[in-house]
Amino acid sequence: MASDAGAHEVRQSVFRLVRRLRQERPDAGLSYSQLGALGWLERDGSMTNADLAAAEGVAPQTMMRTTAELVAGGLISRADNPEDRRQVLLTITEAGRELILEDRRQRDSFLAEAMETTLTPTERELLRLAAGLLDRLSEYQQ
Repeated sequence: MASDAGAHEVRQSVFRLVRRLRQERPDAGLSYSQLGALGWLERDGSMTNADLAAAEGVAPQTMMRTTAELVAGGLISRADNPEDRRQVLLTITEAGRELILEDRRQRDSFLAEAMETTLTPTERELLRLAAGLLDRLSEYQQ
C-alpha cells in the first residue's frame, strides 16, 4: 500500500501544477465551469445537459445556468436530439472550439517551455510516463 506521505506529495504537486496552469489561461472572461463544459463538448462531442452535468460533477440546474451563458455568448448551440425529441443536445460552436483550443495551446506552450528549460531529457521522459500513471489514478473507482 502507498504511504500517506507519498500520496500527500503527489496531491500537493498536482495541485500546484494545476494552479500554475490556471494562471497561464488566456483571459476569455469565462469561469472554470464554463471552460470545463466547453472542454467536454470539444473532446466528446454533443451531449445533453444531464450528461454534461454528470461529467463535470455538478447539479443539472447548475449546468443549465452555465450552458445558458455559453449559448448567449455564441460558444455552444442547442438542438433537439434527433433520437429523443424530449432531450436537447448541446454542441460547441466554431467560436467555442477556437476559444478552447487557444486556451489549451497557451497552457501547453507554457508547460513545454517549462519542461524544456528546467528538466533533463530523462526527466522529461519520466514525466511523460508519469502522466499515464496519473491518468490511471484519475480513473480509479472505490
